[in-house]
Amino acid sequence: TMGNWLVNHWFSAAVLAAWLGINIFLFTYYFLFFDQDERYFYTRAILGSALAWARASAKCLNFNSMLILLPVCRNLLSFLRGTCSCCRRTLRKQLDHNLTFHKLVAYALALLTAVHTIAHLFNLERYNQSQQATDGSLHAVLSKMHLQGSDKWLNPIHSNQTTVEYVAFTTIPGLTGVIITLALILMVTSSTEFIRRNYFELFWYTHHLFLVYFAGLVIHGIAGLVRGQTEQSMAEVPPHHCAEYLPQRDQNCTHDCCKDPEFGSIPAESWKWVLAPIILYVFERILRVWRAQQKVVVTKVVMHPARVLELQMQKKGFCMEVGQYIFVNCPAISPLEWHPFTLTSAPEEDFFSIHIRAAGDWTERLIDTFQLETPRIEVDGPFGTASEDVFQYEVAMLVGAGIGVTPFASILKSIWYKFQQADQTLKTKKIYFYWLCRDTGAFAWFNDLLASLEQKMAESGKADFLTYRLFLTGWNTSIVNNVALHFDTATDTVTGLRHKTIFGRPMWNMEFAAVAAAHPRSVVGVFLCGPEALAKSLQKSCHQHSSLDPRKVKFYFNKENF
Repeated sequence: TMGNWLVNHWFSAAVLAAWLGINIFLFTYYFLFFDQDERYFYTRAILGSALAWARASAKCLNFNSMLILLPVCRNLLSFLRGTCSCCRRTLRKQLDHNLTFHKLVAYALALLTAVHTIAHLFNLERYNQSQQATDGSLHAVLSKMHLQGSDKWLNPIHSNQTTVEYVAFTTIPGLTGVIITLALILMVTSSTEFIRRNYFELFWYTHHLFLVYFAGLVIHGIAGLVRGQTEQSMAEVPPHHCAEYLPQRDQNCTHDCCKDPEFGSIPAESWKWVLAPIILYVFERILRVWRAQQKVVVTKVVMHPARVLELQMQKKGFCMEVGQYIFVNCPAISPLEWHPFTLTSAPEEDFFSIHIRAAGDWTERLIDTFQLETPRIEVDGPFGTASEDVFQYEVAMLVGAGIGVTPFASILKSIWYKFQQADQTLKTKKIYFYWLCRDTGAFAWFNDLLASLEQKMAESGKADFLTYRLFLTGWNTSIVNNVALHFDTATDTVTGLRHKTIFGRPMWNMEFAAVAAAHPRSVVGVFLCGPEALAKSLQKSCHQHSSLDPRKVKFYFNKENF
């Protein structure tokens, strides 16, 4: 429900409201300023309201360009997490929405760029019309001001042959505007989920066009093509009083408004907005380079079926929590590319590990390289907020879908270690684990992990601590025939585990009803790492199966953003 969302995400809601509020304020304030201020009386005589649309969107573009880098300063976010470690976890967790905010700001930039560009196309058309006008009207007279002296102009177009293309490719604002817009279009289109998942290199390299974007942004307003009347000129020839005399003035003029109005450019100010975040980002990159130089020792390399590579590593001073991720670089393959991987080891282990499946050029080449030799690896991280909420519930329902199963490797191992060591911070007495995947091939390593946990629990007489159910959502007839043949065996034919694989999707109502019946007085934490559609269905089930009686079963939903 909306109420629950606001309770859990009040910080995100406050940030969103503040961001929207500042954008609306900036747009409205500067729209009214350029639409009504005396300084731009003559500029408006040529351009009309398109001036206000262009300038108001420019202010909002500056504001959002200032924000766009902050959510991707990973070390800054880690520092903020550290400084607010005494804050509530919900507050720290909101920092993990950094990429959502980054995308939101990017979409705002795209929308504002469209508004700014369209407004300037109207402006160019009006500048052109005024330059070509010969009817002696105010806008026609203002467009001929450049004939009075080189610095007297108000209309930047001084020739009847000027085209939009000419202005776009020969003036500083035109050319930088085209370059900035192209860079933005390429960055936005190459960062779709599909491209990030399948062609990460394309996304990675295209995103570095942000350097071109910021360089263009800083230079964009330098030429000062849009002008307004100077303060001194306004005092001498106030526009609201003198404008009517300007078109019909003659050589023998004697009244107060005889003097020509004088104009000055609006100073470029984008650099003032973006300087601080650019400096912060430069420090961020320097820190990443320094951290990357610290030696990483690969202690074990395991090649799992279906081309999944497990790397176990050690690095001095490395300290992880469950549910965190690291960035990995292999200079032998590409000195510039850093790829994110969820940690699959538990904090209790004396190494940290990741599982890399072949998904794209870089991962393919990394797996091939490791089959021949052990290349040098650089690691940056760990990042992200620890998923420690799992340990706070007596009963936990963990749902991993597809690749979303990865973080649960760390969580399940850590829970087992805490359980073994009788850790006082662990309140968990029972875990239900649901694994949904199309085919188990790419996750055979996870099977092995479950099998070893199953064995350890059986050996220590705690076999009922973990109940797991595997749902195969994609299968073919040969698998089904094989299952039918070996139906009465002790272990599963697909996974080799004691718990049988179920074909199809879970009936969540039945699963929740069974957990509620088994734990009538418990608080159950439901954790998902998977798609949004599944999140909605689990949230609905949590709501339906929670008892109104405070002494009876309650389900609390937590979606992890890995």
